Amino acid sequence: MTSTRDAGVVPARYWTRLPDGRIECEVCPRRCRLHDGQRGLCFVRAREGDGLVLTTWGRSSGYCIDPIEKKPLNHFLPGTPVLSFGTAGCNLTCRFCQNWDISKSRETDTLADAAPPERIARVARSLGCRSVAYTYNDPVVFLEYAVDTAAACRAEGVKNVAVTAGYVCDAPRRELFAAMDAVNVDLKAFSEDFYRKVCTGALAPVLDTLDYLARETDVWLEVTTLLIPGENDGEAELEAAARWFADHLGPDVPWHFSAFHPDYRMTEKPRTPPATLTRARRIAMAHGLRYVYTGNVHDPEGDTTWCHACGASLIERDWYELVAWNLDAEGRCRKCHAPCAGVFEPVPGTWGRRRQAVRLREEPAARL
Repeated sequence: MTSTRDAGVVPARYWTRLPDGRIECEVCPRRCRLHDGQRGLCFVRAREGDGLVLTTWGRSSGYCIDPIEKKPLNHFLPGTPVLSFGTAGCNLTCRFCQNWDISKSRETDTLADAAPPERIARVARSLGCRSVAYTYNDPVVFLEYAVDTAAACRAEGVKNVAVTAGYVCDAPRRELFAAMDAVNVDLKAFSEDFYRKVCTGALAPVLDTLDYLARETDVWLEVTTLLIPGENDGEAELEAAARWFADHLGPDVPWHFSAFHPDYRMTEKPRTPPATLTRARRIAMAHGLRYVYTGNVHDPEGDTTWCHACGASLIERDWYELVAWNLDAEGRCRKCHAPCAGVFEPVPGTWGRRRQAVRLREEPAARL
């Protein structure tokens, strides 16, 4: 591995040179146009001379072992541990960001946990993690590092999970998700006005990403929407979102409605009442969606996976811990034998709700 890579700077993909001498980044729809020495809005993709570079390759804000349900992914290897990490920077400017200390970071020198892809893959396997998650900030902005790490993980038999806002252009979208086994897409609202005013982005590219994942890939897909009081929780918007979801993604894609808490630049808003999540869940299910969940609140009914055919409980959860498992070895309901959509193993994992910080400077000698 070269000294340039060890320093965290690698050539970026997906850019073009413009007639006026600027370079246009083509990773996301923002398409930042840069003079020499300038950085994109994400801060981590920068112009150096006649090319574009990623400045955070091999450098992370930290590594942690989480339950897979925390991503959230309820239908992908339930109960298993996932090694999670992110870098710095983001290509959206959400005023409500819940990970703002990482995604809005401009101090890349604080990315002290450095590891090449091969080490991440070996550590994940040695600790018994079934997957690695590219999360905390969006893997779209560290695409080269995420794709390189995903290839190393696959060589070690470790799965790959992306947690993303889906704000990405077509060609990089295809490369990133070809490297993934499961994805949770953050659908922030169902309103162009919300995306423009609150995130300085656009809804249409996110819907394109969801369409692409559902129709053109075999990647396991789940969706999360953080409901913010008075912003994206109106009945008409939820009805429109549920109709689009049912028409474009189908009944088997899980949808998580998550509770907002005041943070970053939206501290004046109250927390989301549990009743709002319950109402959103009811609306989505009325449009034929089979797997709709509530998050960031204690709600046993909204945490449980129910059989769409007979109504029996299939997977019962207490927060991120599995407390009952009623699927057979083929992922079917034990009561009526109807299949449950997802990626399941004959026996669920037993990781529970634990969260374990990991340092990758020295590889561990044994499993946790």
